[in-house]
Amino acid sequence: MSTMIAPARETVRAADRVAAARRHVSLGETLSQTLAMAWRALKKMRRNPEQFFDVTLQPLLFTAMFAYIFGGAISGDVASYLPLLIPGILAQTILTTCMATGTQLREDMDKGVFDRFKSLPISRIAPLAGPMVADLVRYTIAATLTFGMGLLIGYRPGGGALGVLGAILLAIFTGWSLAWVFTWVGTIARSAQAVQGISMMILFPLTFLSNAFVPVETLPDWLATFVRVNPVSHLVTAARDLANGALVTGEVAWTVLACLAVITIFAPLSVRSYKRRHM
Repeated sequence: MSTMIAPARETVRAADRVAAARRHVSLGETLSQTLAMAWRALKKMRRNPEQFFDVTLQPLLFTAMFAYIFGGAISGDVASYLPLLIPGILAQTILTTCMATGTQLREDMDKGVFDRFKSLPISRIAPLAGPMVADLVRYTIAATLTFGMGLLIGYRPGGGALGVLGAILLAIFTGWSLAWVFTWVGTIARSAQAVQGISMMILFPLTFLSNAFVPVETLPDWLATFVRVNPVSHLVTAARDLANGALVTGEVAWTVLACLAVITIFAPLSVRSYKRRHM
């Protein structure tokens, strides 16, 4: 029995030595490996179509529900409320979609998938960034259905096709950048349920304590002060400027800068935490 175990141990040690010798890979190799991991994640999504339920049902349900429940109370009628609502639903949908990134990551880690990647001579960021690239498909579906549902119930964006496209691209980039926060949470939490709970505590207050669904002027002064500095409010305002008027305002610039800051901070933190737990 011991003679059979010894060669297996030597094989594992040899794989570890190979991985250790290739810790630093080129940028081209990193991009190639990230795309390979993205393709793996896309194939996993295809085999598990329930992963698309939140990006297909939620935009349709929330858009119709909020429009008909709050439209008359806030703007007098549904048609007048839609220019305010649709960009807000876009932001909410994209942000809640990116929350699933950390949960899926934690599930893969618990199943031992990342233990297999540990012995491979690949970039340490590729297993983290690959699924996030694949999630761009989910963000695109969610954003497209949000505007599609809005058009169906009467929304007519003043910014035209280019304005709507700009709002969608900005929301997708914001979701992708915030996904790094939830990726980091996925590497430090103890279970997928913990990741989901922590993510909801972070995201839901930011989403609902914003200008996504009501004008800031209708809020109490103390709450309006927080809403005005809330990053989600900047995204919503920027999306409204683009979709309703095709205007590239300062809110767009602030949103992009905030996204770059989040990536700069949380991408290295995610990689460091991943390496600490799996090296």
